[in-house]
Amino acid sequence: MKRIAAITSVRNDTMFLERWIAHYSAAFGAENLHVIIDGMDQPVPAAETGVNVIRVEYVPRSVVAGDKERARRASALAKELLQSVDLVIGTDVDEFLIVDPALGVGLAEYLSSIHLPGSLSALGLDVVRHLDKEAPIDRARPFLDQRRYAKISDRYTKALILSEPLDWGSGQHRVRGRNFRIDPNLYLLHFGSVDRAVSEARAADADRIKEGWAAHQKRRDALFEEIRQADPIPADDRFASARRAMALWRSPPKWNKPGRLRSGSVVELPERFKGLV
Repeated sequence: MKRIAAITSVRNDTMFLERWIAHYSAAFGAENLHVIIDGMDQPVPAAETGVNVIRVEYVPRSVVAGDKERARRASALAKELLQSVDLVIGTDVDEFLIVDPALGVGLAEYLSSIHLPGSLSALGLDVVRHLDKEAPIDRARPFLDQRRYAKISDRYTKALILSEPLDWGSGQHRVRGRNFRIDPNLYLLHFGSVDRAVSEARAADADRIKEGWAAHQKRRDALFEEIRQADPIPADDRFASARRAMALWRSPPKWNKPGRLRSGSVVELPERFKGLV
């Protein structure tokens, strides 16, 4: 089995960190998790969680500058960790990597069984509450017991897995100077819009307002209406073709990032995903 580490950075989180720790601890062991706490004013995970905590001073930055700094910080930590581990996974705190349950293997087992290039991407699924069909999220239950719809997203088809000491671009959406490969059995689930109240709370966060997240938040809010208006495709009918399309439809300036799907991006998730995360 490969030794695998996971990294995240967090500030003003009230929803996801505990779940992030539980998910990746089950996959890789708490001792291999590294949580960067952005600000000395922030609470830290309890010692009994067993995770590694790194505290840094919070410096207000614009959205773009903040994304670049977090990527720089994560890249530096990944390079350090890769001296003693085989793989490093870097995600935001609301992002959860899974292997297709149809394979019947755990995430660490799957990653240990395949050949990995310098970096590897998972197909991004932006999971969004359907406001007409789904109730507010119950935080005590698995998210995918309660959410059935997602948008296949180039933005979350991130180069999040490193086997070499490379440099992530902003938001870990790409690796600088390297092409990407989307694995056929891995998915990155993004839950930033898992509930309208969660999204609204983020929009009201004073730090995010100062940093200029309003335009980003407006795009996120529009997802609720997009999901409501869409005629979703069964996800298994779209997964393979979406991977191919993302590899083909790239503009030259963004050759090392997945192309955006032109249609058919809203899907209904497979039954086998229920109970996850």
